[in-house]
Parts: sequence; structure tokens; C-alpha cells
Amino acid sequence: MTRRMKVEISSGNVFADLGLPDAETHFLKAQIVSEIYRLATERGLTQRAAGARMGISQPEVSRLFKGNFREYSIERLMGFLTTFDRDVEIVVRPHKRSRKTGKAGKIVFTPVAA
Repeated sequence: MTRRMKVEISSGNVFADLGLPDAETHFLKAQIVSEIYRLATERGLTQRAAGARMGISQPEVSRLFKGNFREYSIERLMGFLTTFDRDVEIVVRPHKRSRKTGKAGKIVFTPVAA
């Protein structure tokens, strides 16, 4: 006997798919934290060393890397990226579909490999 499974296609934002408030902001923060984690791991840094670089404690780094980052603003997380020798650019351009549909633009995070 086989059971049918219901499959839903993701919107690309798991937080929105789950119906969580501020899903776009949370998704952007998650992407930034993921890049910080990648950079720290790539450099072989301990949480203590990563924290020293970012100006936070090891327990704060642990919470950050476990996904508890609501307390951090996007601005502060971008500041953490700069401590890993990364430039952060904010580019504003017209959203192609917004004129036709009336929908708001979007924020996209695109890490660039070194």
C-alpha cells in the first residue's frame, strides 16, 4: 500500500511558508548569519575568536549560529560581515514587476566568493 504525500512548493522563504511575522526580515538575517558562519568556519575560527572579531562574547556567537538572532538588527549583522573583511553594498534599482502588479520590491542577499 502506498500513501500519497502532499507536496507544497516553497516560496523560497521558509519563514514566509510557515506564516511567521516579519518573514522577509528574518530570512535576510538568516542569510547574513549563514555567511558569517561560513566565513568563520572557512577561517577555522573558534566561536571565541569569531566573537572577539565581531565584538561579542562566545555565548552570543553560539546563540547567533544556532539561529537566535532576532535581537540583532540587519545593520549590526552587516557590521559583523565587515569585520570579516567584507564590503557590504546596498544597491537600489527599480523593481521590474512592481509597476505592472503594484507589488513592493524585494531585498536580495547575494554573497560573492572571495
